[in-house]
Amino acid sequence: MFDPSREQARQFFVDAWRKHKNREILTQMEVIGADLVAHHPEYHSLLEATDSVQKDFSPEDGQVNPFLHLSLHLAIEEQLSINQPPGIREAFEQCQAKHGDRHAALHDVLEALGETIWRAQRDKAPLDGLAYVEAVRKKAGS
Repeated sequence: MFDPSREQARQFFVDAWRKHKNREILTQMEVIGADLVAHHPEYHSLLEATDSVQKDFSPEDGQVNPFLHLSLHLAIEEQLSINQPPGIREAFEQCQAKHGDRHAALHDVLEALGETIWRAQRDKAPLDGLAYVEAVRKKAGS
């Protein structure tokens, strides 16, 4: 099982973006990572900064952690590719039909995933895949 450190997970996005910008050969996972970064121009300067992997992002300071955001996107891309939890792909497609935009639909899924992870951590329980898929369906209005 792949279990990167915080710095390794962050460095993945930094490296994927750098390689993309320099037109270097990327692994399939780096292609996905670079594509996610491309959809978030607000993160480009951060990912190009030399100290970005060490930076702390505090929700108490009103900061969004861009590395967490991108990592959740990456997790969702994998979930969609294997339809795990079951039904996530269909629920996502419903969100996409509602928005008419893939990235906006991904943000609906990301919000539902973030809430599901938060509940699991709060309750010290496993992630509830059924509740997660249902939350995505609700965002789609179905």
